[in-house]
Amino acid sequence: MSDIARLEQWRNKVDRKLLHLPYAALACSVALLPAGAAIGAPRQPWQVIASVVAVTVAWLFYFVDLRPRWDDRRRAVVFFAGLTVLTFALVWCSPLFGFFSWCGYLFTSFAFRTRIAQIAGNTFAAMATALAQVGGFWILSAPEAWGFFGIVLLFNLVIANSMALLTDRIDRQTTKRAMMIDELAEANEKLAAVVQENAGLHAQLLIQAREAGVLDERQRMAGEIHDVLAQGLTGIVTQLEAADAAADRSADFRRHLDTAKRLARDSLTEARRSVQALRPQTLDTAELPEAIGEVVTAWSGLHDVSAELITTGTPRALLPEIETTLLRTAQEALANVARHAAAGRVALTLSYMEDVVTLDVRDDGAGFDPEVPRLVSAEGGYGLAAMRERLLRIAGTLEIESEPGTGTALSACVPAIPVGAAA
Repeated sequence: MSDIARLEQWRNKVDRKLLHLPYAALACSVALLPAGAAIGAPRQPWQVIASVVAVTVAWLFYFVDLRPRWDDRRRAVVFFAGLTVLTFALVWCSPLFGFFSWCGYLFTSFAFRTRIAQIAGNTFAAMATALAQVGGFWILSAPEAWGFFGIVLLFNLVIANSMALLTDRIDRQTTKRAMMIDELAEANEKLAAVVQENAGLHAQLLIQAREAGVLDERQRMAGEIHDVLAQGLTGIVTQLEAADAAADRSADFRRHLDTAKRLARDSLTEARRSVQALRPQTLDTAELPEAIGEVVTAWSGLHDVSAELITTGTPRALLPEIETTLLRTAQEALANVARHAAAGRVALTLSYMEDVVTLDVRDDGAGFDPEVPRLVSAEGGYGLAAMRERLLRIAGTLEIESEPGTGTALSACVPAIPVGAAA
């Protein structure tokens, strides 16, 4: 339930209670009549009082309890006019009905909506109350007491209209504040829905990008097979043929055979790397930080280069496409360091943030000029260009900072879309 609805419900509850206060006020006035009679307070005959009280009760019961229709302006005005006449009649019966006459202030807010009409209604209620306060209608027969009556009437008018103005202002401010709260809550709900929808759309785009990237992946693998494996096998065949031709020269035979073995080992290494690139099995049994940590440890031991991984933020499971891309980025970045950097130390930082995850790879190697175009070669393998393309498929970015002789800093940034966002 909105704040406006709760406020309206509370107002209706309070209104129902306030509308029954006149019954209590009328009962109190009637109860005081015997005491007033005992001290000589002016009053009309009991039969007249009983008749006016009975008509007043019936009037209230019909308009307030039996058929309360305050939205009908004409009906409300008729009710207030009749109540005003009955109030003057009760004060004429006895000034003690001044305890009831103030109820006219209560009904002005129900019967009238404009400020002028409410002031007019408060004026009639104030006149009846002032007459009761100065002792009743006898004041009309004593012109010298009219000044006192005027002062009492003015006092009642100021108090009544001031309270009405203050109540109206508080009511408007409360309504405005409730409306602002409702609007803010609605805006927050819409924002949350938009964020959820954007996450779903982003995940859907990743799925579509993955499907669209199947052909690119095949073409990349075909290029690697052609540039690495095919060339390696060609080299092996060439060296074996040369070794066969140099069978009578032991030194040349051994040299060609050793070269063929080396080419075979290199080709086997590249073949394994290409197969692992298709599906990083380390992610099947470990979280992304542990998987990258295993890659860093294995790479450091293989190349005898100091390397470490630092993880910041709270790790959480991401879409498989994102984790796979980050793992491959780490693998290829380390491979590039081994091939080109001649570094003595490498530091990787995996940072989990609210909306993105970043992978920073820094080395103290030879460095290069990023502005100089770099072609993907057989020795280059995955390459920076292909690395950037793979990150773009998942709406990621790749930034490179390097200068000759100062090392290289590589930063990959990807959206932190959790598992299940596509659903």
